[in-house]
Amino acid sequence: MPRSIWKGAIAFGLVHVPVALYPASQEDDIDFAWLDKRSMDPVGYQRINKRSGKAITKENIVKGVKQEDGTYVLMDEDEIRNAYPKTMQTIEIEAFVKASEIPFVYLEKPYYLEPIAKADKVYALLREAMIADGVIGIARVVMHTKEHLAALMPDGPVLVLNTLRWATEVRTWDELRIPPAGKAAANLKDAELKMAGQLVSELTVKWQADAYHDNFAEAINQLIKAKVDAGNTHEVTPLESPVDSAAPSNVVDLTALLKNSLGKRRAPAQQQMEAAAEAPARKAPSKALTKTTAAKPKPAAKKAAPARAKAAPTPARKRA
Repeated sequence: MPRSIWKGAIAFGLVHVPVALYPASQEDDIDFAWLDKRSMDPVGYQRINKRSGKAITKENIVKGVKQEDGTYVLMDEDEIRNAYPKTMQTIEIEAFVKASEIPFVYLEKPYYLEPIAKADKVYALLREAMIADGVIGIARVVMHTKEHLAALMPDGPVLVLNTLRWATEVRTWDELRIPPAGKAAANLKDAELKMAGQLVSELTVKWQADAYHDNFAEAINQLIKAKVDAGNTHEVTPLESPVDSAAPSNVVDLTALLKNSLGKRRAPAQQQMEAAAEAPARKAPSKALTKTTAAKPKPAAKKAAPARAKAAPTPARKRA
């Protein structure tokens, strides 16, 4: 398991669940590094003025956002930096919804959440409550200076945080030529639908992710292995890049606040029954985390980063 990239807490009501965030996916592409065939040195990229064709320095580059009339609005680094959302070490749950209500096109990138700071019990409490009600949480979280909308969902024993695309990032199919929904509207005959259903039934199997393979990646990896076995390799000095580490959070496990969060919504009889069954609650802190919501900045145009050279290729996936 890789190192955690973020530490903070899930917040719902007055309850906080300290967690560490881990990537649930990994890049599996074949990384074709660019090398100078004369010296086996890594080849990088230059910033080129597209009109003159000449290289320019970073100091002479400004960021601009193109408008509909073809003009550009220039933004300096301070303006962009000030628009970043304030860093928060909190996954703030704003609502719970049925998982079936979120279309797949909104799902972006998954992360695993691991309880920390003795938060196992309240972590399990949140997980089991969502499973029992058949819901997932809709939350906001700030990672790498960017605010994300995310879905918090149980997957077996683990809580998964799946970042979501904003509504403005998802295109509709209104302009596409799609057959109308419904058998009659689509002018389908019963016999045609029956035969199609039989074919679907014959191809229906239980989902097993490892039953499917990337044929292109496997073919390339076989060629790479053959070259390695034949001693046909070249020495290249790898370029190392610093790895950012997420700062730890000081959020405290506040399981006792669950009762306070729900107290105003409970019936008096329920409160009496639960008070007799529960141990004395710990004292709640005087302050709660302050939620900070900032406007989502428009992504500025980025230049291509220099290619990274590797000492040896890693078996992975590559799309043609």
